[in-house]
Amino acid sequence: MNSTQAPDLPRVSIQSADFDLSAEVAALRAQDGRVGAVCSFVGTVRTGTAGSAGSISSLELEHYPGMTEKAIEAMIDTAYQRFDIYGVRVIHRIGLLLPLDQIVLVVVSSAHRAESFQACEFLMDYLKTQAPFWKKEQTPQGAHWVDARVSDDAALARWGGKYSGSNG
Repeated sequence: MNSTQAPDLPRVSIQSADFDLSAEVAALRAQDGRVGAVCSFVGTVRTGTAGSAGSISSLELEHYPGMTEKAIEAMIDTAYQRFDIYGVRVIHRIGLLLPLDQIVLVVVSSAHRAESFQACEFLMDYLKTQAPFWKKEQTPQGAHWVDARVSDDAALARWGGKYSGSNG
């Protein structure tokens, strides 16, 4: 593990408040001259899903406090074992979100871009399929819980299958 992340910068934040991408990137790479690459992913609320464009009026995210953070921390530990990275920051929002709102941020720093890109994608694939979050979409037809997508499971499979970290 190459982590020298600032001790005052948590690796995981679950919050209702929005986040600032540039501030998070700056904090992750601050004072670390080894960093040559930073990769980030920001997920946002869409107005629709395949076949139902423009129909989502809101998205409500719930989580299991304590368990969610622990599961994401374990995913980050696995990323440090698999990739030569220096720092990781994951922010996931909860509560009521509207179309275009930011939902999730994953930022990874490393010496070279390939490691940052791979670790960022790895973490996002695990977050989509293994992190204990529940999503409820509000549409003109009413509210419904969002099921996992086959494409998310396929993305996870390319990393070697189901997450095997300790999350409980």
